[in-house]
Amino acid sequence: QVQLVESGGGLVQAGGSLRLSCAASGRTISSGTVAWFRQAPGKEREFVAAITSGGGNTNYADSVSGRFTISRDYAKNTAYVQMNNLKPEDTAVYYCAASWRPLNLRRTGGYDYWGQGTQVTVSS
Repeated sequence: QVQLVESGGGLVQAGGSLRLSCAASGRTISSGTVAWFRQAPGKEREFVAAITSGGGNTNYADSVSGRFTISRDYAKNTAYVQMNNLKPEDTAVYYCAASWRPLNLRRTGGYDYWGQGTQVTVSS
């Protein structure tokens, strides 16, 4: 059984940074695709970033490109997203997701496993 556990959320001022972690168990993330999504109140869950298996190609939403960096630590079986220059519009619950089958990176339906989410709040 695959489990994903996020951590690292919190309250930060605009311009600040946070690093979210996604610890996986039950399967190695190096052989799958791991992504971060977020959901703000009253809005649909949206794609943030993804990292693929093998070569570890990365993909980012336009709204976070240049500010967020997704990575993974094979030894810890953990994925991360480093979030810099945070803006109030980044406020949301952030979810980690994983898949070990071919998928459209940016669509929620392609991911079989999800974490419980971690709140990120950016104050102005």
